[in-house]
Amino acid sequence: MILLDTSVLIEMFRAKDKTSTFFYRLSNDNNDFAISILTHYEILRGCNSVQDIFWTNFLKHIKVIPFDLKSSNEAIKIYKQLKAQNQMIDLADLFIAAAAISHNLSLATLNLKHFNRIPNLHILK
Repeated sequence: MILLDTSVLIEMFRAKDKTSTFFYRLSNDNNDFAISILTHYEILRGCNSVQDIFWTNFLKHIKVIPFDLKSSNEAIKIYKQLKAQNQMIDLADLFIAAAAISHNLSLATLNLKHFNRIPNLHILK
């Protein structure tokens, strides 16, 4: 299973040619995708009614990974490492990475600037 970051979904949604997107390339070899509950929130919080229909239908086919105690403990560890290195990232990204690590999932993202800072995170590029 691959955890999809918000950036991958936004690229897919906005692209006129869906075959040029990272999600399309991933879906050629995989069909088991998930998102974190944070990505669910990020996607749906800014939708208008038309976009909401699209995303609600799309997300029916995607597993949503909770931000649970195991994820929280991983996020605390990542936060302390990044803070000590003065390399902090957005909390939503930190929580998404923690969910991926704690659930042993690879993360598909276009936001390498932030996610590359996190040790033990397997990133699909």
